[in-house]
Amino acid sequence: MITSNDIKHNEAINTYIRKADESLIALGYTEHSFAHVTKVAETAKYILETLGYEERDCELAWIAGYLHDIGNLINRCDHAQSGAVMAFRILDNMGMPADEIATIVTAIGNHDEGTAESVNPIAAALILADKTDVRRSRVRNSDVATFDIHDRVNYSVKKSITKINEEKTLIKLKLTIDPRYGTVMDYFEIFLQRMTLCRRAAEKLGLQFKLIINEQQLL
Repeated sequence: MITSNDIKHNEAINTYIRKADESLIALGYTEHSFAHVTKVAETAKYILETLGYEERDCELAWIAGYLHDIGNLINRCDHAQSGAVMAFRILDNMGMPADEIATIVTAIGNHDEGTAESVNPIAAALILADKTDVRRSRVRNSDVATFDIHDRVNYSVKKSITKINEEKTLIKLKLTIDPRYGTVMDYFEIFLQRMTLCRRAAEKLGLQFKLIINEQQLL
């Protein structure tokens, strides 16, 4: 049985993640390296664990989260689909059963805007985990004066919490934003589609999705 530990310590996988992020650095994107993929993996697993899914499903969600952005190695365009093909080859060579590979590949191939669909619970958890990773530490540009809108929005986030309530009826993304660097309108300008995806993904899991910024509920 392939575990998250096997994936995390696989040098080839980590090389692909590292090299994919190097390409995004060259293109001016925010951080998509180990901090991002680990956070996404852990959040996806947390979502399914909290909702009572089987332990193996939670482990597969972690693996999908860790591998979800390797397609950026090939190109940012259609990286979800190319990443799914890469993940298939990697996991097949590692000896993972076909049904588990299919679940992970489906989730990865359906995680990005434009083509994202919550086709199974692991795909839904991956979408929620990926689209809610907004934080100051993802910004690489050290010159505030030259921030683009993605830099401003991420840098403005002083605190970000993704949490399911005790009743397991809703999942909240709660942000504390410093308006000196980015506004709520900036956030919506670039993230409205992502929040719509989060709402649909939450519904797939039997949850409502709520967005709260500076203690104000916006979605």
